[in-house]
Amino acid sequence: MLRRRLNRLLGGDERRVDSRTIYVGHRSSSTTEAFIPPKFCDNRIVSSKYTVWNFLPKNLFEQFRRIANFYFLIIFLVQVIVDTPTSPVTSGLPLFFVITVTAIKQGYEDWLRHKADNEVNKYPVTVLEQGRKIRKESEKIKVGDVVEVEEDETFPCDLILLQSSRDDDTCFVTTASLDGESNHKTHYTVPDTEKDLESLNATIECEQPQPDLYKFVGRMHIYKNEQEPAVRSLGPENLLLKGATLKNTQKICGVAVYTGMETKMALNYQGKSQKRSAVEKSINAFLLVYLCILVSKALVCTTLKYVWQSKPGQDEPWYNEKTQREKDTNLYLKMFTDFLSFMVLFNFIIPVSMYVTVEMQKFLGSFFITWDKDFFDPEIKEGALVNTSDLNEELGQVEYVFTDKTGTLTQNNMEFIECCIDGFQYKYRDANSELDGFCVTDGPVNKVQEKAGREREELFLRALCLCHTVQVKESTKQSQGDGLIDQVDGFGVDGEVPRPPQEQRGFIASSPDEVALVKGAMRYGFTFLGLESKTMKILTRNNDVEMYELLHVLNFDPVRRRMSVIVRSKSGDTLLFCKGADSSIFPRVRQEEVERIRMNVERNATEGYRTLCVAYKYLSAEEYAQADAGLREARLALQDREEQLITIYNQVETGMSLIGATAVEDRLQEEAAETMEALQGAGIKVWVLTGDKMETAKSTCYACRLFQRNTELLELTVRTLDDGGRRREERLHELLLEYHKKAVQDAPPVKAGVTRTWSSATQDYGFIIDGATLSMVLNSSSESNSSRYKNLFLQICQNCASVLCCRMAPLQKAQIVKMVKNSKGSPITLSIGDGANDVSMILEAHVGIGIKGKEGRQAVRNSDYAIPKLKHLKKLLLAHGHLYYVRIAHLVQYFFYKNLCFILPQFLYQFFCGYSQQPLYDAAYLTMYNICFTSMPILAYSLLEQHICMEVLLDNSTLYREIAKNAMLRWGPFLYWTLLGVFHGLLFFFGVRYLFSNPALQDNGQVFGNWSYGTIVFTVLVFTVTLKLALDTRHWTWINHFVIWGSLAFYMFFSFFWGGIIWPFLKQQRLYFVFANMLSSVSAWLVIILLILLSLLPEILLVVFRKPRGPHARQLSEGGLLQTSRLQRSHHYPTST
Repeated sequence: MLRRRLNRLLGGDERRVDSRTIYVGHRSSSTTEAFIPPKFCDNRIVSSKYTVWNFLPKNLFEQFRRIANFYFLIIFLVQVIVDTPTSPVTSGLPLFFVITVTAIKQGYEDWLRHKADNEVNKYPVTVLEQGRKIRKESEKIKVGDVVEVEEDETFPCDLILLQSSRDDDTCFVTTASLDGESNHKTHYTVPDTEKDLESLNATIECEQPQPDLYKFVGRMHIYKNEQEPAVRSLGPENLLLKGATLKNTQKICGVAVYTGMETKMALNYQGKSQKRSAVEKSINAFLLVYLCILVSKALVCTTLKYVWQSKPGQDEPWYNEKTQREKDTNLYLKMFTDFLSFMVLFNFIIPVSMYVTVEMQKFLGSFFITWDKDFFDPEIKEGALVNTSDLNEELGQVEYVFTDKTGTLTQNNMEFIECCIDGFQYKYRDANSELDGFCVTDGPVNKVQEKAGREREELFLRALCLCHTVQVKESTKQSQGDGLIDQVDGFGVDGEVPRPPQEQRGFIASSPDEVALVKGAMRYGFTFLGLESKTMKILTRNNDVEMYELLHVLNFDPVRRRMSVIVRSKSGDTLLFCKGADSSIFPRVRQEEVERIRMNVERNATEGYRTLCVAYKYLSAEEYAQADAGLREARLALQDREEQLITIYNQVETGMSLIGATAVEDRLQEEAAETMEALQGAGIKVWVLTGDKMETAKSTCYACRLFQRNTELLELTVRTLDDGGRRREERLHELLLEYHKKAVQDAPPVKAGVTRTWSSATQDYGFIIDGATLSMVLNSSSESNSSRYKNLFLQICQNCASVLCCRMAPLQKAQIVKMVKNSKGSPITLSIGDGANDVSMILEAHVGIGIKGKEGRQAVRNSDYAIPKLKHLKKLLLAHGHLYYVRIAHLVQYFFYKNLCFILPQFLYQFFCGYSQQPLYDAAYLTMYNICFTSMPILAYSLLEQHICMEVLLDNSTLYREIAKNAMLRWGPFLYWTLLGVFHGLLFFFGVRYLFSNPALQDNGQVFGNWSYGTIVFTVLVFTVTLKLALDTRHWTWINHFVIWGSLAFYMFFSFFWGGIIWPFLKQQRLYFVFANMLSSVSAWLVIILLILLSLLPEILLVVFRKPRGPHARQLSEGGLLQTSRLQRSHHYPTST
């Protein structure tokens, strides 16, 4: 006690280590010390962005950070402060509409987050206080509370496991919501804790909260009746994480160590960085062009106004004398206010409502992915999921796809295929030819009829039965007694292999490989019966139950790439069994044993199987005592525990004997090859990034047709670097230059838009690199070399048909994606994966896609889109992506075009009204043009248009190339739309002016005024831009008909209504009976119809006389009657989107 108090006083161990002390059940360890509970955060989870109080200021601040919104706010303020020609309502109302719609959308999304938070925070939990069970809300849990959790419940905070209902003091959890692994993990109670938790007096000392899910370091001091406190080490195996679910265990009790926003789950929740699409960048560029047009128009008008007024008599005619105040105004100030007034008059050229239309198009458009029945998977009874609707159009611009292998290209469904013992191959498929289930096929030629000795076979099978962390699932309440042994007995002795026993025995493991190996041993007569209080039981072929005491588990980790167990047999022998990747096992065993097995391992890997090597070692009493002491000491360390443990593991796992190897098959995903072929046909480069072995990954690439038989493989791996016999760095440089010459310098130039994959005359290259070599390329010793290597590497990869990166760490996957993403031309990248190890590359890529696979939902939750199977990627990109891009590109160009048509006549009008800032259109028309009269048709078009029907897009993957590299939003198409807008604007204004050359346009000889002039121009404008969109529409539905003809009808109705009634709130009513009067003139009717026809004539002629190009040309020139008829059908009937 004194020592601990001195330590605390002098800032010893506890102060030096960044740790926290927790009192279990809030009971002080000392009766003499005053107990002051430490302050920790409460258990509330907050993922929402706003509160009721800060929503308005925070949301408005965020919205006005957008350039367009801020610009319109300035214009609105100018209208309010300066005497401008148009009412502040004209820009205030659209801005208010945009801000309100966006605020409602963001408020609704945040309300959903609040709702989800409340569900978690108000969830009832059981807390043990002074021997009584009390029900509390989850948010009221405090650090130090003892919490009880029942089966299938989720842990409300991070707990240290103190008590379990299972006899062996373990519990099983699934952490699918945390790290994506859906397999059961075993956790252990802290040894020597009291059965009665009420009398437990203990403190926990552990590290401060940190986000690593697999790392936890702590120790528990247990106090008993003034004795020296017992110290127990705490590791990740004792920590139950918030968000994980209790399985196969009736109930547990644990003490809360991290709560609320300090739990590992909350610390891992990283708000996704905002991804911006290429279309948004194009919009910003076009916006700057139009801003320049606006400023230049205002400057021209201001200059010409003062030039015109400088002429005698123009500035102050006799009928419009200036007031004294106007005469005293500073000339420069007057010029500036005039400039602002012109800016306000022409500001409608910048389409504020486009942002809201784009937002709505993205949000509503994303539902078509969710609703697509082709994406529904009957197995998991789920369809596609859209997490980010901002990137729909990026799906049509993808140039690189980075895919994981296990679980994405393959099914992550492991099946034991064969094993090899001492160089002899045992294939299970021919098992019924022999009683013991062993037989030899395809072994080394001279050993075909031989077998490894029975003793070696049994040693190998014991290793498979003991070296794992598998648990037997308690499927029935009956004890593991005779009934079960009889089933297994029948299973082992009949040469036949009935399936039911495998299904009756449920296994729980953290990896599907482990279950496959245990089931593999079971096929050969060795059955794992389970682990009970540190004793592992196995049933041999002779129906004997053998028992082994489990002394230590040396856990698997991705750096060592192996795991071991130390067990003691009944006879007292201490054995170490180890299994792992060949690269990590071979250096630790006798080299003469390696050659016998290496051939089998390499053959299995080339056939696409996952291979593991199995080794063992007898430990003497001294060796075990040394290892045991080292492991116990390392597990108690609070600092560098992982490093200390790995050092001990490496010391123990040496000098082993190799027994054999196993081969497990992971089958290809449904239609994986067809999908990869379609993507390559679309001009997309596919890179496979995997943590798996090169041989296994290479065979998967061949199976997926990413590598063809004629593909020349350029290999840059540790093996090729060691071949030359020189330093690795020199060899790396040499190989990079050699491959660069082959793939880049000597390769024939590729035409734009055609990838080498489709030209049969040239040689296809495939590139293979492994993690170790990649780190040499990226982190070379000298800075200059590093960037040079990186450039060479990138150029080689970009000229290869496919690239395979194997033995990759998750961070390296993200590094590769980042490197390609930031390369020349900034290509659009897409990452697809299904596990927690793919999250980093999914977040790094422009578009991240998660697969709802077997490795849980971590990838799905961090992705932008989630699909049930890899095969759905084809339709998502080639059909949905293509259409989304075409729709939004048309929407953007059309918006700029219709606003240019709208404002150009207003600009031209200034030349005829003495630059007096006289508006051409009424304030109501200025306000309603973008909000009501022309907004709905383009929104409907941008949601429903299918210029080519979906089946044709899926059949012809090459159509995807025609929109590649942002083809529809380049400067060429933008210039075409701008010139079209200028042509229409000039035609509207001067066409109507020509009509007005005869002023008496009514039957009674009355003259039309300036408001009639503006209204005729506006009528022609509304009809032309709406009918232009109707001409562009290829896929008509009832919605298109309704909004196009409905918008025109609404315009007519509104104009009659607005001008037909005297409105009491208007000071002056400019349009009173103007519209009705105008339509009473036959000349006005004639000019409106003529101008609309003249405006659309070039468009109609182009459609009639232009040779069909692109997809249509291909269909017609090949005489593809079927596809043409399909196209025509698709224009009349909506296809499912």
